[in-house]
Amino acid sequence: MLRPLTAIYDANVLYPAPLRDLLVRLAAAGLVRARWTDAIHEEWIRNVCRNNPGLVPERLARTRRLMNEAVRDCLVTDYEHLIGTLTLPDDDDRHVLAAAIHANADVILTFNLRDFPDSALSVFGIQAQHPDEFIEEILRHSFNSVCAVFKRQRESLRNPHVSANELLSTLEKQGLPRSVTLLRQHRNAL
Repeated sequence: MLRPLTAIYDANVLYPAPLRDLLVRLAAAGLVRARWTDAIHEEWIRNVCRNNPGLVPERLARTRRLMNEAVRDCLVTDYEHLIGTLTLPDDDDRHVLAAAIHANADVILTFNLRDFPDSALSVFGIQAQHPDEFIEEILRHSFNSVCAVFKRQRESLRNPHVSANELLSTLEKQGLPRSVTLLRQHRNAL
């Protein structure tokens, strides 16, 4: 097995709960070395609360704590000194690149690829990758392990129970069409 890639999870991939759950589970299973920062946590939590006013912030604080407990060595700290030295199309994304540099990350996992141009990242040996491409790669190298992670995720959803097809459809809507196509080929194992 190849060494797992180190990936900084951008806030936008942590925003949708089912995708966040899958990404954290992939890291907990050792299929990726996931990293994030307190600032990334604050960003996804702020956006979820803004778009879901009925959501209790304490519940998301619990989610944050559980994520940090589930993934060993996930928090990147002491990267802030790099922020001012970096240039990206959106200055508000510099903290993500700074964390990636400090963590020696291979990948920034994000839906906003245009905000992390190759010209700005390649000098640090980092690439931005869409979560669908990233998960598809993991599937191609560790298909059975990813299927087991997906099955555990699905089985944890009990109120209400969610079928494999329902969870696959949800993940497809959240931006994972290629990964879902691969997983659907083995629907009975999920």
